Amino acid sequence: MEKDTTVEKLDFKKILPIFVIVLVDLLGLTIIIPLLPLYATSFGADPFTIGLLGAAYPALQFIGAPLLGRLSDRYGRKPVLVVSQIGTLAGFLLLGVANTLWLLFVSRLIDGLSGANIATAQAAISDSTTEESRTQGLGLIGAAFGLGFIIGPVIAFVSLALSGNNYHVPAFVAAGFSLLSILLTAFWFEETLPAGKRRTAQEGKEDGVFSFRRMAAAVTHPAVGILVLLMFAQQLAFGGFEQLLSLFTLNRLGLNASGNAIVFVFVGIIVVAVQGGLIGRWSRAYGDRRLVYAGLGLLAVGLLLSAFTPRQAVPWYDRQELEGELTEQRTAGTIPGETPVTQEIAIEIPEEDNSGWAGLVWLLVAMIPVAIGGGILQPAINSLITKRVDAHEIGGMLGVSAAFLSGANALAPLLGGALFDALGARAPFIAWGVLMAFLLGTALRLVRPGREEQAGRGLARGSAGGH
Repeated sequence: MEKDTTVEKLDFKKILPIFVIVLVDLLGLTIIIPLLPLYATSFGADPFTIGLLGAAYPALQFIGAPLLGRLSDRYGRKPVLVVSQIGTLAGFLLLGVANTLWLLFVSRLIDGLSGANIATAQAAISDSTTEESRTQGLGLIGAAFGLGFIIGPVIAFVSLALSGNNYHVPAFVAAGFSLLSILLTAFWFEETLPAGKRRTAQEGKEDGVFSFRRMAAAVTHPAVGILVLLMFAQQLAFGGFEQLLSLFTLNRLGLNASGNAIVFVFVGIIVVAVQGGLIGRWSRAYGDRRLVYAGLGLLAVGLLLSAFTPRQAVPWYDRQELEGELTEQRTAGTIPGETPVTQEIAIEIPEEDNSGWAGLVWLLVAMIPVAIGGGILQPAINSLITKRVDAHEIGGMLGVSAAFLSGANALAPLLGGALFDALGARAPFIAWGVLMAFLLGTALRLVRPGREEQAGRGLARGSAGGH
């Protein structure tokens, strides 16, 4: 009797609305990311304050994700998605009209709390898939992130070019995408959690809420504790790199918001190429454990190379024009007749007497190992976690892994901004590079072959014995 090996395929008709909604929602976020540090710089923010601004979104996302997840279990996915998307729209509109630094903070706090709706979208995909097709379905969320980080910065570049580098315009464009996601959810998305399957308030209490005790239990788990710590640490470095890259290129190369948008596209293309196809091939050929080693090593090398980018302005650099671009953002929101804000730009920018291609080329080359390493690590670590715990632990462990990821995203710009402020632009990248090198040595000692490799060797021996 032959065993049925038919694999149930993913129903793309069910998943397509969720994928499109997530992608459109993410476009708003990825339009903003390259210019937000420069937007804050235009209001006279120093690197530490910009780090605080960068931490605002993931910190509120850390709080909001479990809250929205529980609400969607109780009231359904659709209403929670719509309400959270309205919050995102409000955050972008406030960002567009902001004329003070504190309004930038308020807009990011609102958007962070609302941006936790990714967890609800993942729950909707889980509702719409079987166990066999769920991994592929959830993988589409990663694909949406990758596409967003390519398309979003391109849209930011175009909107800045058409508006004469007015930072308010991309915020309103992001708000337009947020409005589109609301309309798509309201009129295209069909509820995936029927009323009969929703949890009551009492069941929600019994299920418990996220707690630091669960995080501590994950860290001390004998099979995956070190992997959870590696997830946190690698995101501290890679997330900090993403958050402070715009400030670094402003200081070292004199790149404005448009230039930074193109740099982000370059990184995004590499990450998508890695996560979209190469990592599957590499995982089968070398195993997830070796990919973790490679990712840590590449990230260490790339971050250290990036830190020593020569301080040389790009060939088209015009110091007066850049200062005017940053100053214009401060004065754009002033009332006619009101005295414009006159604070100095807190980030040191290059002089015009040393320009050329060397600095930009160096940085782009250095970012190749950074992007490959960063693209490898998260999926490889999560894959190892799922293979080294029992089936009933997988969901909880991945949830804790995601929480550590959000925590690192909140902490990275704070630490990076403080180092940038105290020791200079190179300091955060050197610190993160050294941390990754130390963790590579730690991983080589502590992340040893696990049961997934033993199972693989057993299958190989069985196959050899049958011939």
